[in-house]
Amino acid sequence: MTADDLRSREDGLGWVTRAVFGDQRITLTVDAPVPAGHTVVARYAVVPSVDRARFLLPLGSSRATAAALLAYNALRPVKVRAVRAALGVAARAGVVARAPFPVLSVAVPAALDPAEVLLAERLSTELGGGRAYAACGVRPPDPNHKPTLQLFDHSGTPRGYAKIGWNDATRALVTAEAAALREVAEVAGVAGHPATPRLLAETNWAGQAVALVEPLPTGVRGVPVDAPPELAALLAVARRGRPPATPRPLAGSSFLDRLTAQAQRAAETDPAGARAVAAVAELARRHGDVAVEFGHWHGDWVPWNLGRHAGELVAWDWEHSGPDVPVGFDLAHDAFQRSLVLRGEPAATAAEQVRQWLDRYGDRLGLDPARRRLVADAYLIEMWLRTWRLADAGAGWNPALHPALLDVIEKRQ
Repeated sequence: MTADDLRSREDGLGWVTRAVFGDQRITLTVDAPVPAGHTVVARYAVVPSVDRARFLLPLGSSRATAAALLAYNALRPVKVRAVRAALGVAARAGVVARAPFPVLSVAVPAALDPAEVLLAERLSTELGGGRAYAACGVRPPDPNHKPTLQLFDHSGTPRGYAKIGWNDATRALVTAEAAALREVAEVAGVAGHPATPRLLAETNWAGQAVALVEPLPTGVRGVPVDAPPELAALLAVARRGRPPATPRPLAGSSFLDRLTAQAQRAAETDPAGARAVAAVAELARRHGDVAVEFGHWHGDWVPWNLGRHAGELVAWDWEHSGPDVPVGFDLAHDAFQRSLVLRGEPAATAAEQVRQWLDRYGDRLGLDPARRRLVADAYLIEMWLRTWRLADAGAGWNPALHPALLDVIEKRQ
């Protein structure tokens, strides 16, 4: 890799091109001829510039270029939506292809099958063949984020979305989402359960975990960030179309066993883990005799992962999904994240929002006061352990949650 190769950059463009075009047999040039004996297999507009790149937009089909900007624009914030809409209209008219944006050419040796080295070509094969135009957003490198390829056909019709897990943390998330989507597909059509994109393919590519997911319905609209919680859907996710499970005591549950084991592993890798061990022990002491219903959870149930289409709720981003947690965890998470992320409030305020929502809505999930306290305390520990898992896998600590969330947990005891 040479110094002028985009993949050597330390910014978001370098991060994305290393993930998408990592094979060194691929040659990347910007506004320059490709080496002799090489064939250009894809071209991208780097928008707005190499140093301030935000998009890699596919060239060769104005409809695909426009679709990369316009697809699911209704799910984005208003300001982002306006910029994308203006660019999308220009792209549809062919203006983007003629605009003075830098052009990234992707070339491979003439004798090499592009499908051997290009992820987009491999994914096109998984989709049944035919030319696929891949678009990719560019953001600052973050060990917890995943590059995502949006795949379109020549007409601009979405064909699939591919998440790329490139380090231990993101590989685990991509693998978990693929498993969750396979399981959720078995309850498709169950009354009350949200619609969910299908898993189209899962593959390992150059040491990366890749999940190819069905596009969302084209007319999907986002759920307002101040909408009330979707309680019936939460229960449907928790029960997977089955009748309510018989409540079981926290003590002796596989859930408590998992928390205990993970806290102990955290203590082996980080000094803060000892505080988590103590928190789990206190959870068992205070709530061990409380019987609660256990079930599945989406794991990241928040308005920005939900939408509506044809009157039906749609849910995506299942990478934190899992079984055997107290019913009510998704409600707690919704409350916590709206406070922490949307309103920028500290962890203590977000934890108080969890308590308020459980008190307000918990009875509709079968949660009496004792169960509500259990769900709140257990959820906060679960969230800290998630934070530790991501940090331990290379994603770094979330400063909004560590060590603040441990402080909150200890004050509740």
